[in-house]
Amino acid sequence: MENATILIVDDEDAIVQMVKRVLTKEGFTEVLTANSAEEALDLVKKETVHLILLDVMMPGQTGFEVSPELRRHTNAPIFFLTAKTSDLDKLSGFAYGADDYITKPFNPLELIARIKAHLKRTYIQKEVAASVASSYEYERFTFHPDFAELIVDGEAVSCSAQLLQLLQYFCDHPNRVLSKDQIYEKVWGVPSYGDSNTVMVHIRKLREKIEADPSNPEYIVTIRGLGYKFIPNKARKESEG
Repeated sequence: MENATILIVDDEDAIVQMVKRVLTKEGFTEVLTANSAEEALDLVKKETVHLILLDVMMPGQTGFEVSPELRRHTNAPIFFLTAKTSDLDKLSGFAYGADDYITKPFNPLELIARIKAHLKRTYIQKEVAASVASSYEYERFTFHPDFAELIVDGEAVSCSAQLLQLLQYFCDHPNRVLSKDQIYEKVWGVPSYGDSNTVMVHIRKLREKIEADPSNPEYIVTIRGLGYKFIPNKARKESEG
């Protein structure tokens, strides 16, 4: 896990160096740095990155603006680092594809804990996916965890790492009622502390990817007052066989 390559993007060099020192002290030897969105984009085009710490407010392109462009070149989780703390700002961050949202000033040890939890969960899920199932096939979509690939109606659909992890959690727990807190703690790897907005936003985005009508979902259904349930609709070729 400590072999993961982490990219720190912030126009304040003091923050970049502080986070880099903490990461290095915790055993992360592959740490890349960038002071602008443009520099970060150039790096992900050339390097394999496993997690990105991305400042929101930077000269030129903001973190929000460059996030979709980064997604075209990497599925690495993106943690937004920002002084914006309102619920609307957080929702905006997740709408732009954030996998986590860290507000400044932040506790470096908490940041490290979140990074380790996310990377550990990613590696464990990859190992489980490799040993349990190489793909999940349903009537409308196919999901290949090994290749971080989602195919909907025969077309490849781009997804953030967090959305893919959320989808895999649902696929691994079909027909079970899952509470928002349970989903957050299992998929994000940390206690939810009642942060239901994060789960709601990501489920809405996931429905937009896999549902024919996201407003009337067939796969991820809401169980009022309890949470959500993933109802698998197996591929026709499986049911016919």
